Amino acid sequence: MNTNYFTAQHTALGFIGLGNMGNRIVRRLLAAGYKTLVYSRTPGEVNPLQKQGATIAPSIAELAQGSNVILSCVTDDAAVRNVYAEPQGVLRRARPGTVVLEMSTISPATSREIAALGTQLRVHVLDVAISGSTPAAERGELILFAGGNPNIFEAATPLFRVFAKKFFHIGPSGAGTTMKLVVNAILGIEMQAIAEAAALGERSGLNRDVLLDVLSQTAVIAPAHLGKLGRAALGDYSPQFPLRLMNKDFRLILDLAHSEEAHIPAVEAAFQVNNSALRSDGDKDFSVVIRHMELRDEESRVARAVLAPSIQRLAR
Repeated sequence: MNTNYFTAQHTALGFIGLGNMGNRIVRRLLAAGYKTLVYSRTPGEVNPLQKQGATIAPSIAELAQGSNVILSCVTDDAAVRNVYAEPQGVLRRARPGTVVLEMSTISPATSREIAALGTQLRVHVLDVAISGSTPAAERGELILFAGGNPNIFEAATPLFRVFAKKFFHIGPSGAGTTMKLVVNAILGIEMQAIAEAAALGERSGLNRDVLLDVLSQTAVIAPAHLGKLGRAALGDYSPQFPLRLMNKDFRLILDLAHSEEAHIPAVEAAFQVNNSALRSDGDKDFSVVIRHMELRDEESRVARAVLAPSIQRLAR
């Protein structure tokens, strides 16, 4: 298989899953000249793409039959199994030799399961996990971690270049999704560290705006978090990466650690704060934990002020 197989002139693309990330990737593929069949259970997601040149597939089975390269970016493991492993799913309806680039954040075990079923049915499946925010997707600056056949990975580079600035072959099936969970463990831990440190600084008398501005100009803040500080200073927690998705990833990370008997106390602590914010702020950006740590500190301060007279009386 050579790179021509993945160029716009030779590829009939299918794309499943048109949420915040998927629809931005499809827009870039359409702009690059790729003929793209799209499928989503939500009509509102496909109609704008149809206006830009995408063709709507009425079912997953028909999309599979009409594509030689299929990409997907869906919610979770259950959605991936539904798309690929069901009788009317991709793997049983695709033509032999079809290439699947599965980009959802799921467990490595599920990635390996789908790849093994693909091998049985003569469909090539790579897990190609995405790292990056929705603005990065719009700019074509995502980072990809792939697991599976290295020759197919190399051949697919013309396609990857349309929406990613870097792409890495990590290892066999499941290695791409494993790498994504490693990266997101750091992402989640660092955001919690920022939230705690910011709350500490404010509690110690630092001006919040100055604190966040100066932090953003230090070497300790990763590029992924730089923009979050400026938006937090404005109270803007509109979602680029929703907290509910970080929560899902934390659960995948913890499940992987459990299966490998790995000890990850920092992830466990960050997950607890994230999980406490899920009900009220699940659809806000995951950086909203900054506000939650600030509120926790304020609540603690008020409680201490209320209890102080009673404690003083008891001490007499």
